[in-house]
Amino acid sequence: MAGRSTHAKAILGQELYSRLSHTKVLLVGAGGIGCELLKNIVLTGFGDITLLDLDTIDLSNLNRQFLFRKKDVKQSKAMVAAKTASAFNPNIKITPIHANIKEPQFDISWFRSFDIVLNALDNLDARRHVNKMCMAANVPLVESGTAGYLGQVQPILKDRAECFDCVPKPTPKTFPVCTIRSTPSQPIHCIVWAKSYLIPQLFGEDEDGGELDEAEKQGENANEIAALRKEAQAFKAVRAALRSAPSGDASSSGPSAAKMVFSKVFHSDILNLLSMADMWRSRAPPTPLDFDEIRDGTFILNRPQTNGAHAHTNGAPPGSANTEKLLNGTTSASAAGLKDQRALSLQDNLEMFISSTERLAARLRAGEETISFDKDDDDTLDFVTAAANLRSAAYGIQGKSRWEVKEMAGNIIPAIATTNAIIAGLIVLQALHLLRRSYAALRNVHVQFKPSMPLSAISMCPPNSFCGVCRDTYTEVLCDPERVTLREVVDGILGGDGDDAGERREVSVYEDKRVLSDPDWDDNNDRTLESMNVTRGKFLSIVDEDGEYATIQVAIGVLPPNHSIEAPALILPSPLPQPPRKVKPRAPTPSTPAVSKKRPAPDDIEEIDAPTAKRSKTAAEPASSAVPFSPSKKRRLDEDGLIMLDSAEEKIEDDQDPDVIEID
Repeated sequence: MAGRSTHAKAILGQELYSRLSHTKVLLVGAGGIGCELLKNIVLTGFGDITLLDLDTIDLSNLNRQFLFRKKDVKQSKAMVAAKTASAFNPNIKITPIHANIKEPQFDISWFRSFDIVLNALDNLDARRHVNKMCMAANVPLVESGTAGYLGQVQPILKDRAECFDCVPKPTPKTFPVCTIRSTPSQPIHCIVWAKSYLIPQLFGEDEDGGELDEAEKQGENANEIAALRKEAQAFKAVRAALRSAPSGDASSSGPSAAKMVFSKVFHSDILNLLSMADMWRSRAPPTPLDFDEIRDGTFILNRPQTNGAHAHTNGAPPGSANTEKLLNGTTSASAAGLKDQRALSLQDNLEMFISSTERLAARLRAGEETISFDKDDDDTLDFVTAAANLRSAAYGIQGKSRWEVKEMAGNIIPAIATTNAIIAGLIVLQALHLLRRSYAALRNVHVQFKPSMPLSAISMCPPNSFCGVCRDTYTEVLCDPERVTLREVVDGILGGDGDDAGERREVSVYEDKRVLSDPDWDDNNDRTLESMNVTRGKFLSIVDEDGEYATIQVAIGVLPPNHSIEAPALILPSPLPQPPRKVKPRAPTPSTPAVSKKRPAPDDIEEIDAPTAKRSKTAAEPASSAVPFSPSKKRRLDEDGLIMLDSAEEKIEDDQDPDVIEID
């Protein structure tokens, strides 16, 4: 056993190495990075590891997540990874949890029980959640991510370094509804249409038209939206056929479900779109597809494709017969892989469309209520591939192979085991710096696709003064949400029961993006937290209306197990949080205008800023204004040169007649 730790002791030193066995580590994620990282921290000597992951093992994980085997497919990643890694070092304890990190039981108190948190997530929302919880619990975090050959490691320490949200993250790309549904111009438009529109329309829950209502509100083309509403109504007959009629032969005289879908989507709907001539004045119109002609091999696409490739009979791409034989054959071990990557003719896509539609329809008749796209579900992947390529052919867009569609529809960024291994090693190095408290040695490290400089280490940046996460003031209350009201929590946190209660500043209260109260609306103040679904693990945000103080984030925790039922249902933090004053951005200093060398003309007039109009005092001001504006809002209006009057009779002291806007 001594040999196991000899090298680690020599590298880390006796003092740090002895601390590792008692260090409590939370590792979130057991995927590509997580497997490598778990192996590293187990072999380094971290003695108490909690591993949390919601996912189950898929066959496609096995090429890089080496803690799993084929027999483990469909099992919990956390459970299998913990069992496999435990054999690497019998002296450590691994606690696996198969759950979502955002579940309420994983609250601030739970996060505080760890000495360090290591993130190995691929989900932006979950990464932001862990970042916020670590800021609230004041626990060091090492954040990481990979994308192909690129990778990044970011140590995060409250008040000393940028948090994950200090730098805004780009939002995922979205496409206008009418582009996806009526006027695609790129392969991704057709893939998104097949995945996010056609599959839900045919095999999902019946739509209520909410997407089109929203598009109409956004001002998209009214004629197109009206046509799309008509199209949605026609889908109901096709949906009924998929769920009731037996699957027939698509070549027989009676229409099969697959042929009904094809005729509706690739023929009738395109003819409807062509009837709107205005839509095609500045773009090439689509070509309606003919089911029987494609199947017979007589259909001709008589338009050039947008990428410059020439049209061919039945959409077949040029290529040697030997190559086609190799790609379609089954003689070699790699034939199946190559088959997924080959270019598909129009006839190939039609046959795949018929086959996949009938398989999905059979699943509906067998009892599945709804079917949604999954990149690892062969039936839905075949359907999306065929439907997207048929639509691409109709619009003159280059088709994609099954492999390419899987990458694009599944939002797959190629995962490379070597990059994961490098990042996992860098995470451990940064974690050791945090445990040593060697904060000057912390670095943001980037793995780059540059042979001359594969690694880039950047010194830590201070927190962003305007970050809406790490610059907030965090605290926690323990309470029974069924008995505690919103007013009790807010008054308690702000010291509303103290001697200076009369000086309490005006605040608004939020839960996530929900407004619970503000100075002009207090209907919820006497409601219990439970009645507003503000329970364990959630945050109340108390925002200063004047913007002078930092936001207070109040985490809702549970009362201790031994708390008496007669005791108060709310335990406030001690001391109460004292939010600092906000750092306001400096107004840009106006540049001094250059002094003109010309002599001013005699009639030059110097312009000066007119003073703000003053409100005249009346003999008897009413105690409470009838105008529904809080003092802070009135003050902001005053700064903008606007005066709120209580009545039309009230006068304004000003040399000139002011502009008056009367609000009924």
